[in-house]
Amino acid sequence: MKLGMVGLPNVGKSTLFNAITNAGAQSANYPFCTIEPNVGMVSVPDGRLEKLAEIYNPDKFTPAVIEFVDIAGLVKGASKGEGLGNKFLSNIREVDAIVRVVRCFESDDIIHVEGSVDPARDNETINLELIFSDIEMAQRRLDKTAKALKGDKSLQGEVDFLKRLIAHLENGLPARSVEINDETEQNVLDTTALLSAKPVIYACNMSEEDFTSGIESNKNYNAVKEIAEREKAEILPICASLEAEISGLSDEEKVMFLEELGLERSGLDRMIQKCYHLLGLISYLTAGKPEVRAWTIKQGTKAPQAAGKIHSDFERGFIRAEVINFDEFINECGGSMTAAKEKGLVRSEGKEYVMKDGDIVLFRFNV
Repeated sequence: MKLGMVGLPNVGKSTLFNAITNAGAQSANYPFCTIEPNVGMVSVPDGRLEKLAEIYNPDKFTPAVIEFVDIAGLVKGASKGEGLGNKFLSNIREVDAIVRVVRCFESDDIIHVEGSVDPARDNETINLELIFSDIEMAQRRLDKTAKALKGDKSLQGEVDFLKRLIAHLENGLPARSVEINDETEQNVLDTTALLSAKPVIYACNMSEEDFTSGIESNKNYNAVKEIAEREKAEILPICASLEAEISGLSDEEKVMFLEELGLERSGLDRMIQKCYHLLGLISYLTAGKPEVRAWTIKQGTKAPQAAGKIHSDFERGFIRAEVINFDEFINECGGSMTAAKEKGLVRSEGKEYVMKDGDIVLFRFNV
């Protein structure tokens, strides 16, 4: 999974990226200090996997990973190549979802590119640049499809939807909020590579004081909250400076630090949870002495396709999946697979089994 972190210059995007990835991206108080996208791989925190590691003492421990990409700052006119616009648009096209960092803190020391803090205006700036690019992309597809329609009348539905989509975009609305009536329309949307169709998490970068004692009283946060609700996007209050402090602590110190702030989880943990929810992802687990590992799949994935994540031979020669859910394994079997089998809790599932979050699986296959 690849997440693109975007935002106007000086909103705290690179500071947040540095904190959650420890990748050391340059961060400075001037526009475009991020020119090439910085990439950081982050392990997905999963207490279930750690518990399995305690039980099996494996030779190898492999959590799921998320790739974060810090994409160059954006300004008005990016869709026409202003600033680093062309580079921004090509980089954002490659990600699965967008973490849009929005400045919700006031500071005389950090210059805002527009001269004042206004999340609604900043959001409109980014939205419009993505939408302008999408109108061009959708128009190109419409022209091509309308031409093909002369010889293939079955394309009429696609042409009608593209016209409606373009009108929607021209009203300043992102593609992800367009009404979808059937599978054909969904397929057109999915295959047109529109930037404003990508799922979004608004990361509201707040001051330490507001984050720890007054999130709901921050007018900038509330403005973003309204936007997120309207666009059916996720919202995440976060403090980049606190995350920077947390990133330098040991696991033990991190727990104590979060407790002092009255928090259960770091911003990174909360962001990953939001990403999984937004993209409809779950994890299944494989466990044994050689390796304990988490595998990320889409909700609704059936057992053979899940097996294919490990190796294509597993899917091609799939026989069955031997499955027990993590909670049953721990709570009813004390973490013993022998006890689980004796109690008849290890199920034998076939090709139609839909995987569930936290399934511990052994795939049987033959090729």
